[in-house]
Amino acid sequence: MIRTWSGRVAGKGGQRADKYIADEVGILTRSQLKARKANLIVNGKTEKFSRRLMPGDRLELSWTDEPIHKLEAEKLDVEILYEDGNVFVFNKTQGMVTHPANGNWRGTLANAALWLDAERKGGLSAPRGGIVHRLDKDTSGVIIVARNAEAHEYLSAQFKNRTTRKEYWAVVAPAPAADEGHIENYLSRDRNNRKKFAGGEAGGKRASTDYRVLARWSVESRRDYALVALYPRTGRTHQLRVHMAGLGCPILGDPLYGKKDQLFPNATLMLHARRLRIALPGIAEPMLFKAPEPERFHAVLAALERRGRRIQA
Repeated sequence: MIRTWSGRVAGKGGQRADKYIADEVGILTRSQLKARKANLIVNGKTEKFSRRLMPGDRLELSWTDEPIHKLEAEKLDVEILYEDGNVFVFNKTQGMVTHPANGNWRGTLANAALWLDAERKGGLSAPRGGIVHRLDKDTSGVIIVARNAEAHEYLSAQFKNRTTRKEYWAVVAPAPAADEGHIENYLSRDRNNRKKFAGGEAGGKRASTDYRVLARWSVESRRDYALVALYPRTGRTHQLRVHMAGLGCPILGDPLYGKKDQLFPNATLMLHARRLRIALPGIAEPMLFKAPEPERFHAVLAALERRGRRIQA
């Protein structure tokens, strides 16, 4: 599928076109522009991405929806929470990429879903390997995959219309001051680090999250920790990580938005997709899927119980 975007250059100009598109527009990174066979037209003329832009330049961009690369079935160790003829629901492990991309063509959840579907003689025919939503590589938990085009369309519409209900668990430090709250701002790619996103009052894409503190601990009167439930109302990249860091309570083990913790110096990202409520094709009532908390959560929470003092939340 060919996708398109158009707009005019704002600001002072002078940037290369590929850098402007990646940093200011934020729809594709510079590597994605190459991988997805992007084509650039400036003021009606085809140009290279090295072209320096001027204020008011009219840009027209087109690119393929995904890099041209055949998805291959691969037998992998994955936990299935639910399956029927239309969907798989997995408990994704930390460290597994959801869908193939540059540098990660093998070992992804999409590769595993294709193998499982073939084993069941399903003939997976959904676009994008059945992926309708994603979890970051270092986020674990519940994720749903479509097994055919009709299911893909049915599920995708719910994510687009925000009728699904998602709950994540996270360990944060320090703990939020309030027991519950709402965070809403606009997220855009960080200008100084394209791997990160930043929140602001204007520009970017609107992002909305509710949170609730489930438990609090004070450790040696020096630092407090909390287990929080996070309810994203939108589905932006790194949304929960940026929102908690912006609240002053970064997620424990977050290498991008947090700092190494003295009590848990080896902690990996403590973010887990705990529950997903979604309607399935052919089933009248929405279903609720739960992914049990992984071992890294058990270990950290047990350590907090041993070394800290539980505070009523």
